[in-house]
Amino acid sequence: IHGLGMPHARFFIQCQPLNQVSANGFEDIEYMIASNPGQPAQPLRKVASGGELSRISLGIQVVTAHTSIIPTLVFDEVDVGISGGIAEVVGRMLRSVGKRGQVFCVTHLAQVAAQGNQHLRVSKLVEDEATSSQVELLKDQHRTQEIARLLGGLELTEQTLAHAREMLGNVQLQ
Repeated sequence: IHGLGMPHARFFIQCQPLNQVSANGFEDIEYMIASNPGQPAQPLRKVASGGELSRISLGIQVVTAHTSIIPTLVFDEVDVGISGGIAEVVGRMLRSVGKRGQVFCVTHLAQVAAQGNQHLRVSKLVEDEATSSQVELLKDQHRTQEIARLLGGLELTEQTLAHAREMLGNVQLQ
């Protein structure tokens, strides 16, 4: 979590023995966090923001992925509440995890999407009062256009397209 924009955070797992064994085991487990220096550790569920929860969750999953043999990981908007440079770090982490297995990531952030080895666009189609999903593999200029759309909105400009090309080019240099 230090590399995810929480340089001073301390994360703990507090285990409280139970009087008797339950369906969940011998202990009650509580995740604790001290986000800033000088703060006491408090229950994660009570004090973490949405962005902090996303980053801590990703950190746990990345560590787990490096020590397990799970062939496919699915991340659904793991980047909620983050932006900018931290989003790029998240994308790089996901790309790193993808070297060990398959990673699917639902994102609305260009910084994360640009880091993927492949880019799928999922859209909904409504026909005759029935809704279906369409999945399209984006390549080359279509991928650049989608990254630009994530960056700039409905109207693609040469500036947003140039920024998208730059982001995708930077990934190739890593």
